[in-house]
Amino acid sequence: MAAVPILMSCAWLMSFVFTLYFFYYAVYAVLSLRRGRPRRRCEPQTRFALVIAARNEECVIGQLIESLRQQDYPDELYEIIVAPNNCTDDTRGAARRAGARIFDCRLPVRSKGEVLTQVFDMLLEEGRFDAACVFDADNLVDPGFLRAMNDACCAGARAAQGYRDSKNPYDTAVSGCYSIYYWMINRMYNHTRRAAHLSAMINGSGFMVSLKLLREMGGWHTVTMTEDIEFTTQCILRGERVEWVSAAVIYDEQPLTFAQSWKQRKRWSTGILQGFSVYFGRLARGIFTEHRIGCFDQMMFFLAPFMQLAYLLSLLLGLSLDILYAQHQFFPYNELYYQLFISLNTSFAVSCILSVFVLLIERKWNPRMLRGVLVYWLFLASWIPINLSCMIHKCTTWEEIRHTRSIRLSDLSVGRQ
Repeated sequence: MAAVPILMSCAWLMSFVFTLYFFYYAVYAVLSLRRGRPRRRCEPQTRFALVIAARNEECVIGQLIESLRQQDYPDELYEIIVAPNNCTDDTRGAARRAGARIFDCRLPVRSKGEVLTQVFDMLLEEGRFDAACVFDADNLVDPGFLRAMNDACCAGARAAQGYRDSKNPYDTAVSGCYSIYYWMINRMYNHTRRAAHLSAMINGSGFMVSLKLLREMGGWHTVTMTEDIEFTTQCILRGERVEWVSAAVIYDEQPLTFAQSWKQRKRWSTGILQGFSVYFGRLARGIFTEHRIGCFDQMMFFLAPFMQLAYLLSLLLGLSLDILYAQHQFFPYNELYYQLFISLNTSFAVSCILSVFVLLIERKWNPRMLRGVLVYWLFLASWIPINLSCMIHKCTTWEEIRHTRSIRLSDLSVGRQ
């Protein structure tokens, strides 16, 4: 068939592109084995505003505020501010009863980013705080969080991401997969970026930003569905590095069902595709005219959905050529690597090994995590149809995921002994 040589060339090209991308991240993965460098402890001096954007979070907001009020940090140096928005329950009343200050959004909001814009504008106008820490209403916060962020601020950090742990890793296989995913982001991405003196990734909750930096940036202005990734990109474009503060720990409630997971990850994928569209030109200029490795690293992150598509195309082309009994090669030509492209068994084994590696190195291994380990391959594979769906029809509305895991930090501590 005349088309066979073309298919063979396409299969080789797709595998070549995917291999280069895989190799880039594999190089950084080696740094995951390095021990983190502890920061010098400093006396409490940073004045923090603790900001929570909350939508229908009556069940969990009280426990978050309770954990924030138990911080090992002087009470006079921080304030808890809750911004209820689009609520149909008593989130406002629950937050006020727990001791938080209530911020009423003056303008309609459709996303968390729009809430943060209004809250940060108010904080900049007041001028009472040095930095803000942002949490989700379903979080629980370790007592040492603010001390760790204070140490980072004293060391010169103007944006930082804390360690995102899991509140309910054993509830379902899906919550187990999410827990593995975040532990993997912590170790394989943020930890390695600190070791390489690159920017960590702000990922939604448990992050800090200097109000001086926000003033220089003209406030918080994000337009995509993933305001966290977008703000990280804005920092990188300014030459500002997001620091990784592993000692600042939060516990996050993970989705329980695949339907909830699909909804949330579709929003994430849309945001990444939007970010690629909005910031591609500026990142490219940073790479080619300013030779900034941080811009290149962020560009590689934005290319993730397209690399997954390259993997899928390589798989389909390889299978098609096998059906046609056509001799073909991937790059590099290696039997094990070839099996990664065409064998579900091999890719499943690799996902299990990688999951167990992360659980062990992060000291999270527990027999109850076995469900998550076994399902993690499906969790990763499902990103492909999610990304394809978003490339065709982007998710343009933020849909809430109900949080119901009403537990206290003391309950969590007991459960982890």
